[in-house]
Order: sequence, then C-alpha cells, then structure tokens
Amino acid sequence: MSRFQKLSQTIWHCQYHIVWVPKYRFRILNGEVGREVVNCIRAFSEQKGCEIVELNVQIDHVHLLVKVPPKISISDFMGILKGRTAIRVFNKFKRLKNKPYWGNKFWARGYCVDTVGLDSEMIRKYVKYQEQKEKRTEQRDLFSSY
Repeated sequence: MSRFQKLSQTIWHCQYHIVWVPKYRFRILNGEVGREVVNCIRAFSEQKGCEIVELNVQIDHVHLLVKVPPKISISDFMGILKGRTAIRVFNKFKRLKNKPYWGNKFWARGYCVDTVGLDSEMIRKYVKYQEQKEKRTEQRDLFSSY
C-alpha cells in the first residue's frame, strides 16, 4: 500500500506534527475538558478530510500528528481547530468563561508546526509516548530532591 493518498488530480502525502497550548499554559486539559478537546479535534479534522495519525492531549499542551490534504492550508486548519474547539469548550464548561483572565480566549496565540518526512514513525512514537516519558522524568526529579 502506498503512503500517498489521492484527490481528483493530485497524489499527496502531507503530514504535520503540530503542538499548541492553552492560554497562559494553564494545566486545564484533563478530565472532561481534555476529553472534549480530543472529541473536538477528531470531529473537526474528519470534517475537513484530515486523517489523525496520532493525538496526545496532555494537561498543558496538545500534540497532533495529522495528514492534511494540500487543498487546506495549515493556518486555516489550525484556525478551525483552535477556534471551534474553544467555542465548544466554553459552551460546555461555562465556569471556564467566568474566569477574568481568559478574556474569551481558550488557546494561546500561535502554534508550532513541523513537516514530517521519512521519520514519520519516529515522530509518531514520540507523540504517543512523550507523556509517559515526561511523567517518569517528573517522578525521578521529585524523588531525587529528597
């Protein structure tokens, strides 16, 4: 099976590793809020014809490895993901919007994006296991401080 996908007059393989954070990098993406963010990212990606290869929503940031068709720009894709996800989260969790520091913005400005070439499997594993590695490091640092 080819790694390329087809549109009417195009064959393509456009894969991106994208990372973004909540405003002030608040540790808010856990529990129900985290699950809602995952559901939104999956739903909005599917609506745009994008294929999620790997998704990891951590407490203070999101890692997404995604195939985006060339007819959609990354800035448009991220505008849709961040904008529509923020609207859904604020509508579902009204208490978040009541905090004076949010200013009706759920996500921080900007994001990090990198194209994925032949190292896609390595990046996929990084996205998938990064949280576990981070937790081990935190535990090691915690115990070494005693």
